[in-house]
Amino acid sequence: MAQRGLAREDPIRLLIVGAGVAGVAVARLLRARGLHPLVVERAGPGGDGGYMLGLMPFVDPVLREIGVHDRYLESSVGMHRYRLHGASGRVLKEYSLDEAIGRFGHYRGIERGQLLGLLGIEAIPVAYRTTLTGLHQEADRVHVTLAEQGKRLDLEFDAVIAADGLHSATRSLLLDPGQVHSYDTGWGGWVAWTHADTHTDDGCGAYEEIWGAGSFIGLYPVRDRIGVFVGGPHDATAEGPAAFAERVRRTLRTLDGRCARALRAVADTPDAYYWNMSDVRASPWTTGRVALLGDAAAGFLPTAGVGAAMAMESAAVLAEELGATGAASIPRALSTYERTQRPRVETAQNNSRRLARLMFQRGRLITGARDVVTRFVGVNTALGPIRTLLEQRPPSMP
Repeated sequence: MAQRGLAREDPIRLLIVGAGVAGVAVARLLRARGLHPLVVERAGPGGDGGYMLGLMPFVDPVLREIGVHDRYLESSVGMHRYRLHGASGRVLKEYSLDEAIGRFGHYRGIERGQLLGLLGIEAIPVAYRTTLTGLHQEADRVHVTLAEQGKRLDLEFDAVIAADGLHSATRSLLLDPGQVHSYDTGWGGWVAWTHADTHTDDGCGAYEEIWGAGSFIGLYPVRDRIGVFVGGPHDATAEGPAAFAERVRRTLRTLDGRCARALRAVADTPDAYYWNMSDVRASPWTTGRVALLGDAAAGFLPTAGVGAAMAMESAAVLAEELGATGAASIPRALSTYERTQRPRVETAQNNSRRLARLMFQRGRLITGARDVVTRFVGVNTALGPIRTLLEQRPPSMP
């Protein structure tokens, strides 16, 4: 494990578990502060980069600090409008995202793999196919056991950052089951891709969603193509992507060309990734010298499009605290990180849950009533908690 040489000379020895968005972001920010954390990832290199992310302005200061903000603007698509269809398929309302959050910065669509590239995953040494199998803390250090491609390693660190995702194995080693809470909508669906619009500007700078009766279609542009999500209640989606797509097609009285392409994309991708619409929340985020970050701390429903952005903001706050502390003060630095970020992240997570309860409905009467109410709700109201978070950024953020 070649990374260990540089890390030995650091004033604090850090282990990051997970090389997803949160893990790579905090690693890159710590390296900018002269530290060389050891990064391990259970998957192999070039893993799953294939889904779409909407990044709100929370990420702008992070990407500027790393020095890749201009490249980010070139590699992503600006989201300026949000078009909402009701249960019949016809357009209910179109909202201006620029008016809602434009003054805070950029709202852009990007592929996960593109974002990892911008964050510099290729420039960060990562020990792939390596898992954390043991964790034991003392007052001044953390003992860990790693399994690196069948070989056991016993190492010591001053702190461990667990950024290993929604189903974090590190979190299971750290917390009791009663300290981890999940929220399951009972829905799920498939992620696929379709081509970007070339003959019209409808797909340029616009998110589009159909809130059906027992179904949901989302179209999310990124550079040169459109990410698609088609889902519904588990008992309905159990019939498979092609059959469910046909079911949705029959229930919509109005279906424009882009939404029809979305259904075809899912029907034609039998091995499409199925995304269970559930989230997780850990309490606490920190214990002694170990901190949870990103989805390991609070995994989001994608309904508000803010999970990845909040993970990157949390990575910046955590890096700032660790970069300004010594080994003896790490528990205090981690506690400050949690005290700063946990209320913010849980506010955003609550907003995603509220939107899910509104979006994921199946009865005609209730979806009809919802459509009537939705026509009179502005995007400022729907994104109210997010706007408040943007207005009240952490003191350590520019």
